[in-house]
Amino acid sequence: MDHAAAVKKYAPNADEAAIAAIIKHLGIALRNRDSSFVACSDPSELKTVRENWAKKKLGLSNDAEIDAAIKSVCETMKGDRDKSRVAFYYLLAHKCGKMAEVMAPRKPAAKKPAAPKAAAKAPAKKK
Repeated sequence: MDHAAAVKKYAPNADEAAIAAIIKHLGIALRNRDSSFVACSDPSELKTVRENWAKKKLGLSNDAEIDAAIKSVCETMKGDRDKSRVAFYYLLAHKCGKMAEVMAPRKPAAKKPAAPKAAAKAPAKKK
């Protein structure tokens, strides 16, 4: 799938670097046909968009505003049976004024403290 073309269908002057950043963010998920599209008719799908993209990546916090923006993007893309996840995420970030967050590198996952290692026994001396 040509992700840039999918985005440019709705945002002709879309930033190529932002598209590339979204593709990198989504990574392996884009290899699976089902996960490369957004289903606006599926409430659990929209919850995933809200929680994993809007809140975690874009830093948004107001559920009502996020849901309204998601609904607006669904309306914008209603002519497409298969709504490209890359295009959807780009339009949502653009609508919310969060393009800088799209370009920001991923935050590293918080590391769990390492479990203390057992004291190593010294090798037994040979007699």
